[in-house]
Amino acid sequence: MSTFPSDLEIAQSAKIKHIKEIAEKLGISDDDLEYYGKYKAKIPLHLINEEKIKQHKLVLVTAITPTPAGEGKTTTSIGLTEGLNKIGKKATVVLREPSLGPVFGIKGGAAGGGYAQVIPMEDINLHFTGDFSAVEKANNLLSALIDNNIQNKSRSLNIDQRTIAWKRVMDMNDRSLRKIIIGLGGTNNGIPREGGFNITPASEVMAILVMSQNLEELKTNLGNIFIGYTFDKKPVYARDLKAQGAMALLLKDAIKPNLVQTLEGNPAIIHGGPFANIAQGANTIVATKMGMTFSDYVVTEAGFGADLGAEKFFDIKCRHAKLKPDAVVLVATIRALRHHGGAKKDEYNIPSLEKVKKGFENLEKHIENLRKFGFFPIVALNHFPTDTEEELRFIREKCSEYGIEAVVAKGFAQGGDGMTDLAKAVVREVESGRTRYTTLYDLHLSTEMKIEIIAKEIYGADGVDYSGVAKQGLKRIKELGLDSLPVCMAKTQKSLSDDERKIGRPRGFVVNVREFEFAAGAGFVIPILGDMMRMPGLPPVPASEGMDIDKDGNISGLS
Repeated sequence: MSTFPSDLEIAQSAKIKHIKEIAEKLGISDDDLEYYGKYKAKIPLHLINEEKIKQHKLVLVTAITPTPAGEGKTTTSIGLTEGLNKIGKKATVVLREPSLGPVFGIKGGAAGGGYAQVIPMEDINLHFTGDFSAVEKANNLLSALIDNNIQNKSRSLNIDQRTIAWKRVMDMNDRSLRKIIIGLGGTNNGIPREGGFNITPASEVMAILVMSQNLEELKTNLGNIFIGYTFDKKPVYARDLKAQGAMALLLKDAIKPNLVQTLEGNPAIIHGGPFANIAQGANTIVATKMGMTFSDYVVTEAGFGADLGAEKFFDIKCRHAKLKPDAVVLVATIRALRHHGGAKKDEYNIPSLEKVKKGFENLEKHIENLRKFGFFPIVALNHFPTDTEEELRFIREKCSEYGIEAVVAKGFAQGGDGMTDLAKAVVREVESGRTRYTTLYDLHLSTEMKIEIIAKEIYGADGVDYSGVAKQGLKRIKELGLDSLPVCMAKTQKSLSDDERKIGRPRGFVVNVREFEFAAGAGFVIPILGDMMRMPGLPPVPASEGMDIDKDGNISGLS
């Protein structure tokens, strides 16, 4: 019995096309491309056409509450794009860039899997076109300018270093850097103070890059970054340090979307990389609009479960960009439903209709939530060999009670050939015209009301509790004039609640807001729930231990 090849083996055996051939499929001239070798290119922003965007369709791929390994949103997004092209639709997939934290940690890369991948897989999962590095450098330039201002009294803004909210970032899981002391070693090394690092996808600079639609907006938003307070209690922003011009200069290329390809030679635009549990969880607005300029259908994804990525996609990204999604695909796996039905990790692949029936509550809640945004989601059952027809039939029958389709998706094993049924279901839903996209809350509501609506309507909570620190944060939000902004909840992805141990569809719980971060530049406030952290740690056995490169430069162990 032959074993199924690894993702890396499949990617390395693919016949990759020159990127100008992919651009030709979209109708983009090779003169407009900015080449990063033969297989990657950046696309200039001036090609975005708002009138064409209005004529084309946007499909979001989201998921139920995932197991630690994820349920295959990216694989489904890529496979759906292949399937749409196979049934005669001009389709492009638009995705986020992978972070090195998960690549070397536990979750792996974000280039899809099996025969539904984007390539060149190694480049995409590693340094790609340097966008993450640019975000990191812009973020840390501001950190250096802040500490330089504190050190140099002749030009001091009188910043109270105890109030500084800005952290340095790096794109790696490194728990040791969450809380640090900087400036030790004498007067030449700065003023000692407490600091810390976030992971790069959690940087407000990444959030700003994702939300900005041109260089001028990028520069303005960077200038609006809140730093802290002066000793006389006045707020200090990045613009007070005259930082926004230099920061934008570092991001001048990073703001341009990246063009690559799928295994089947269809266009893929990959740009921006915020996590959905601690940031917006969606690719850049400019990447989505670029795809919609040149394609009849754009398939995009929002990270983790629909309670995180999808809610933020609708309430933050689409609201700001004035985008109106046409359909939603909700990815589920039988193994995740077994998990939510009580299966332990070593039981995920053991058929159990009883556990699937119990675990359906989680899928049911996500369906109900997406209906609140005006969608009839198509459930994509990302197929595993251990799925049984009995379990699949149960899901199809239960979904039909909601007036929605559940379709088995076999993109991992079969590529586009295994995704034509899902593609046809998406087209049927788009052409039905029954989608009535709406946001969950109005921006004029108070921050507390917005949080309460999300907690009760989306998570299923009974209410919200605020720590003393969080209550002070609410007060500062009002003082800084940020009360009219949307909220970007930082919450565990492992549960609908803020307690990762509560699987399935939790009931009878209260959401706990520990503190706030203010993303004034990105245009939202961040309530941090429970034990959520913005700098992850590595697992006991990091994925990096299985990676290597030989004398000829051939990579192994990447997933």
